[in-house]
Amino acid sequence: MPHRSLIVLPDDTAKEIIDAIDNAREKILIKMFLFSDIVLINAVIAAKKRGVDIKVMLNPVRNNGVVENVGTRKMLEDAGIEVRDSSPEFSITHEKSMVIDDKVAFIKSLNWEPRNFIKTRDYAVITNHPHEVKEIILCFEADWNRSGFEPGEELKLIWCSNNGRSRIAKFIDEAKHSLFIQNERFQDLVIIERLVHAATRGVKVHVMVRPPHNLKVEKLVEGVGGLRIMDDIGIRIHKLKLLRLHGKMLLADGCRAIIGSINLTPGSFDHRRELAIEVHDTEVIERLKKIAHYDWKNSHPLDLSDHGLLDDLENISEVGIEKLVLYEDKSGHHKKHHHKHQK
Repeated sequence: MPHRSLIVLPDDTAKEIIDAIDNAREKILIKMFLFSDIVLINAVIAAKKRGVDIKVMLNPVRNNGVVENVGTRKMLEDAGIEVRDSSPEFSITHEKSMVIDDKVAFIKSLNWEPRNFIKTRDYAVITNHPHEVKEIILCFEADWNRSGFEPGEELKLIWCSNNGRSRIAKFIDEAKHSLFIQNERFQDLVIIERLVHAATRGVKVHVMVRPPHNLKVEKLVEGVGGLRIMDDIGIRIHKLKLLRLHGKMLLADGCRAIIGSINLTPGSFDHRRELAIEVHDTEVIERLKKIAHYDWKNSHPLDLSDHGLLDDLENISEVGIEKLVLYEDKSGHHKKHHHKHQK
């Protein structure tokens, strides 16, 4: 019977992922942005040694030119596993997925790095729905063979650069009462406008984000600007206390959710390979509701005043933050030059 389940990290550990690899009998497909966890590397190599056909696709380099996954690639290739760079059609492949024996698929926000299992809030959905598994296989094969992946209207999952922006915008537009969103970055103006519109029509919007100092200098204007626009119209914006936020999760009306690799940025929607899934399964949703309430309780409001931003960005070069037009008074103290509102 078709079924979906949820992994929440760091609560659940890597056990279900490792168990799936250990139980594979015929075939494993892995597509990963960052892969360095030695336990998972060893599990994949052990699967190869017992005769499982394995293909691994790794993102070779970041946008800033930093080369990734070199050591892991060598270990896998030395074990006889076929490894390829992800498709050059995309600036990076940020998708994190795995398919076992053409029957079960994992759709994840997490990289296979040690910190993603112990230090970050991350998610994975496990599905054995045949049409969802088939879609991931078709995309893997297309990227592996450097061919097109354009299933058109038949897409069930959420892909970038295919239907990502439109599906997430529609998800927000259909919210009636509440939206809880965890994402590292809020920079895409289409999505920000949809969230603003949701709030103005009475939807209670809760946003959880990483602080602005985590943004690249060249992304500060759009990143901070988007957050301040939402803050100015009363959307509550928080940062986690105890964990590093890495998961990408949207929960609407306590009854449907989206989980995957997609950051809410133009780059993710238009230039990267990304994957997410929309779920309505009762068990998955109930777990997400508990996590959402727990994380919100264990978070702080993000101070988006000039004072708060200057404090948060104090270790960033003035050349980087001058475009934000933040103010200090003549004594050198920060002005709280920010529109306050009723929340």
